[in-house]
Amino acid sequence: MGKIGLVTVLFKSDEVLPGFFASVSKQTHKDHILYLVDNSSNPVSDSIIQKCLAENPVTEYRHIKSPGNVGVAEGNNTGIRNALADGCNYILLLNNDIELEQDIVFSNMVSLCDTKEEKIIIPKIFYYDSRKLWMAGGVMNKWRALGIHYGDGKDDAPEYNVAKQITYAPTCFMFVESSVFKTVGLMDEKYFAYYDDTDFVFRALKAGYKMYYEPSLTVLHKVSSSTGGGDSTFYIYYSNRNKIYFTRKNLKGIVKYFAIGYTFFTRIFYYLRFNAAQRKKLIQGLKDGFRIQVSK
Repeated sequence: MGKIGLVTVLFKSDEVLPGFFASVSKQTHKDHILYLVDNSSNPVSDSIIQKCLAENPVTEYRHIKSPGNVGVAEGNNTGIRNALADGCNYILLLNNDIELEQDIVFSNMVSLCDTKEEKIIIPKIFYYDSRKLWMAGGVMNKWRALGIHYGDGKDDAPEYNVAKQITYAPTCFMFVESSVFKTVGLMDEKYFAYYDDTDFVFRALKAGYKMYYEPSLTVLHKVSSSTGGGDSTFYIYYSNRNKIYFTRKNLKGIVKYFAIGYTFFTRIFYYLRFNAAQRKKLIQGLKDGFRIQVSK
């Protein structure tokens, strides 16, 4: 079957860890290594991790303590590098604010990769609380420099239960055959958080890979549990900064300039409804997006 490297980045994740460990522990596919890349390591968190492992043991794990909050992109890269060095055949990038009700998610993803030769596999993802859809596949819209979720906020329906190729998905739960990283490369650490997954998906598609959406596999997602949600100043700053950086880095010609113009036009409406602190972070993010050096 093959070994899976499970890569998750911890940042003030104490509250969600019990559900996360229970989900990993109950999976029928036991040939895996869990890489806990800890961006907020402290004695309390360490004790919670040990308690979770005692109650819901995993086959093998590595607790990798970062020197500080190095960001999601660099944290994922640390885990990916360790997984590749350990000879993992597949890498599952997964948030720790997810829970799994099915115990066959890992095994079925491995099977899809091996039998159908699908290199990047995405499940159906629901909001944890409401059980409404968060993502049932997605599409990359270059004109808006945006990855769009299908079904976001809607009830599940037959139209979302068709397995198919898609052009966008976030990395909150993404199963990747290891050779993809050797071809596409790792996450761009300049993003820190947000749009690092959009950038990776864009590069993977450009390299000829396809993404496979499998709706029979489901995940529950406690959205934005560690970053404060969509109106937090953290999100406002990094999402806007990185949207500009992504556009400058990956898009060309009229598409690039349309996407930048669209971003500025739509931010007018955000600016009008934001408070003073949010407005400051919005403007700062847009400016800093033009200051990041784009590698040639």
